[in-house]
Amino acid sequence: MAIRLGDTFPNFNAQTTVGDIDFYEWLGDSWGILFSHPADYTPVCTTELGRAANYYPKFVERGVKLIALSVDDLESHKGWIEDIKSYCPELRDKEFPFPLIADDKRELATLLGMLDPDEKDSKGMPLTCRSLFIIGPDKKLKLSILYPASTGRSFDEVIRVVDSLQLTVKRKVATPADWKPGCHCMVLPTLTAEDVKKNFPEEVTVVPMPSGKEYVRHVTLNNN
Repeated sequence: MAIRLGDTFPNFNAQTTVGDIDFYEWLGDSWGILFSHPADYTPVCTTELGRAANYYPKFVERGVKLIALSVDDLESHKGWIEDIKSYCPELRDKEFPFPLIADDKRELATLLGMLDPDEKDSKGMPLTCRSLFIIGPDKKLKLSILYPASTGRSFDEVIRVVDSLQLTVKRKVATPADWKPGCHCMVLPTLTAEDVKKNFPEEVTVVPMPSGKEYVRHVTLNNN
């Protein structure tokens, strides 16, 4: 199943480290991030789950819930969480902040297209690749990122794209390459000059281009 941007993200029931959940009920009206890791007790995944847990307060500030998935069972997850907490000193003696889905039958990984065709476990079964889905409060898929099992992801980038998604829902802008909060944005090219006056109390700068077309318009937003 290929889930495309703008599609309604499928609801599902799952066993997790915090009990059985209905995904939609668990998500409520929040933004959500569902991300997969290839297997428990693996080195790169240990660093990823530790980083996500350390960054959890940043996601909470943005109204985002995290939930992870791998093709191992609950008991494996619970034991591995203790290793993650040991590897990351900041997490020791704390409750792990977000649930892990047990998908040992690979049903959810198959539904969401998460299985890596090249990476196999010791039994020859496919592992999950590093998929990441950002789901909006409307249950629509807003962004997906797909890494092979061999490459760990950047949670700084995940935070950055959340900031961009949430900003562009509120304001009629797009964020340029390497954008971070506080940097200038690009006014949507579909807006007329009159639209710009109505939508931007901030100063908008038209960047001159050799073509003479006024499509590159910078704006630094207040309180972005």
